[in-house]
Amino acid sequence: MRLTQWTDYALRVLMYCAACQEREQPVTISEVADAHGISRSHLTKIVQQLAMQGLLDTTRGRGGGMRLMRPAQEISVGAVVRMTETDFDMVECFNAELNQCRMSQHCRLQSVLSTATRAYLAVLDGLTVADLVAPAKEAAAASEHTVRWVPGLPQPL
Repeated sequence: MRLTQWTDYALRVLMYCAACQEREQPVTISEVADAHGISRSHLTKIVQQLAMQGLLDTTRGRGGGMRLMRPAQEISVGAVVRMTETDFDMVECFNAELNQCRMSQHCRLQSVLSTATRAYLAVLDGLTVADLVAPAKEAAAASEHTVRWVPGLPQPL
């Protein structure tokens, strides 16, 4: 599974805003663009989408910028990924309209990859934007417990 650049940048914007939520001035698009080496115009489109989805509050003009509309602890990483990714079709047979595979009736690859995708999203559903910007000590402790078993899915290796 690979995230699109759009999703990567959306998560970076949310994380940056979460890391700066205690400061008085709002975060600016230019600030995030400079910090991550991302095109300002590209980030503007992403910020607009995040604002339309109710994740960012944006203010134009001098002294303007963006802030999280909800606490970072309430923003699910899984929800953000679902909102920003266009599809989760890992292979051709996931899409019945495009499927040209002649092994579909005998193949279990689709089932295995569907299970893996559900497990991937379940892990992301268990994380919030706040978890992604935790202080270093908390982040190290959390990384020890990253792989979680989801009931109904195979045990992780």
